[in-house]
Amino acid sequence: MLTELGRTDLAADSGATDSIQSPSAILISLSAFGAAQVRRLGQLGFTQLSLAAGADGVEVRSELLQDAASELPALAQALRAAGKAAVYSCAEPLWSADGALDVAALERALSASQTLGATRLKMSIGGFAAASQASLSEVQQRLQASAMELLIENDQSAEAGTLLALQDFFQVANGRGFFPGMTFDMGNWHWTGECPLQAANALAAQVRYVHCKGVQRQPQRWVAVPLADSSAPWRAVLRALPCPVPWAIEYPLLGDDLLTVARQEIAQLRQVAASLAGRHLTV
Repeated sequence: MLTELGRTDLAADSGATDSIQSPSAILISLSAFGAAQVRRLGQLGFTQLSLAAGADGVEVRSELLQDAASELPALAQALRAAGKAAVYSCAEPLWSADGALDVAALERALSASQTLGATRLKMSIGGFAAASQASLSEVQQRLQASAMELLIENDQSAEAGTLLALQDFFQVANGRGFFPGMTFDMGNWHWTGECPLQAANALAAQVRYVHCKGVQRQPQRWVAVPLADSSAPWRAVLRALPCPVPWAIEYPLLGDDLLTVARQEIAQLRQVAASLAGRHLTV
């Protein structure tokens, strides 16, 4: 499998054994290697590549699992052996379009996260609405029972990816004594027509995890690109967010030598994180 990725020397230079619990950790979302290729080759090989490149952990994607029953335990074993951990990303939203809590989806996500050995679960709010408020206590109870941290992501939908929708959700949840964190996806705001810098300023207090993603506008759509190629003010957005919190690469990692590409991108993010940390220390 690993030879198909273009390199065979992935066991070397995996770096220190810091987990993603380190607040300044740099992860790679495995979708960064391309959905079709990751589905074809499996997430284990790309996890090994990511760790060899120096990542502090990975984000495992539910939508890219072909056989969760076998893949998740294998991923858990590899991460334990390397002294790393993972975020589990569930593509199913918490609330359905009619505002009902999708208990089955939440339980599937919690079970998968536990099998993986993850302590952080990323989901979107989906169709959360006024009628959903009563179910917040059930979400909180199930999270507490599983010792799982929930990270709500701004996705690319109008229902769950706009500033107003996220502000309303966190205001209601916090008012009920429920304080989930947020996965702040820097790029997704463009898909919903929002300003990422405005969102960063408004939601910074909730943010516990950042999806680093550059964007460019093509004639018919937005596309994700590396930060260095982004047409958006990504440095300003990162300055507006809490520092440090874990960051994940969620832009395309492409090239004949993916190991070198991943190393270079991780190194760039570490440099940016170090500069922001220094700025915060001197303020």
